[in-house]
Amino acid sequence: MSGIEDLAMTARPRKTSEECNCFAMRAAARHLSQSYDRFLAPSGLRTTQFSILARLKRRGPLTINALAEDMVMDRTTLGRNILPLERDGLISIEPTVSDRRAKELRLTKAGEKRLQAALKGWSQAQARFETVFGAERAGDLRRLLRAVAASEFAPGKQPPVRR
Repeated sequence: MSGIEDLAMTARPRKTSEECNCFAMRAAARHLSQSYDRFLAPSGLRTTQFSILARLKRRGPLTINALAEDMVMDRTTLGRNILPLERDGLISIEPTVSDRRAKELRLTKAGEKRLQAALKGWSQAQARFETVFGAERAGDLRRLLRAVAASEFAPGKQPPVRR
């Protein structure tokens, strides 16, 4: 090793896999998703499906690309999640007026009804999380996670040049 490598090794201790930001975030996300899924089960929706319906209710019709970007998902993952929603008549997928090649997702009346039914389970999951974790800490966590999702860390984004 060069002198610089020796210095780098002694200047900062090696990180272990237990300190991996990605692993910690994914483990927490899986844990939280499983909990929310249990609360949403009576509605027949999973957490991601609930989020898709809620986003379409809030934002109105969206193209597949716009929804994928909005939810920080790749199109393939989104596609797997919208198929059962379309099959069950909870969303419709139609060509857009401006570009017949682009597909637009719309919440149907049945989708609105299912979303409304699922809100009880979602509210219970939110309340349970805030009871266990603390309302203030939960709010801080949401702000921090939104900042992570909006950061320049994503693939393809260039980090700012530090001078």
